[in-house]
Amino acid sequence: MTMRISDNGVDRDMTADEETEFLAWQKRSFAKAKARADAQTAKDLARQAVLDKLGLTADEAAALLG
Repeated sequence: MTMRISDNGVDRDMTADEETEFLAWQKRSFAKAKARADAQTAKDLARQAVLDKLGLTADEAAALLG
C-alpha cells in the first residue's frame, strides 16, 4: 500500500525516498517514546521503593514535604 502525503495542500503518493525517510523517522520516534516511558517507570519504581522502606504512602510523603 502506498503512503500518502500532503505537499503544499496537494495530497499525493509518497515517493520511495519519502516513504523510507518517514518510516525511519517513525521508528526513531517510537524508540524515543519507549525510552521516555521506560525511564519514567524506573523513576516511579525507585520512588515507590523509597516510600516502602520508609513505610509511607505517597500522600503521607507529599504532606510531609508540602
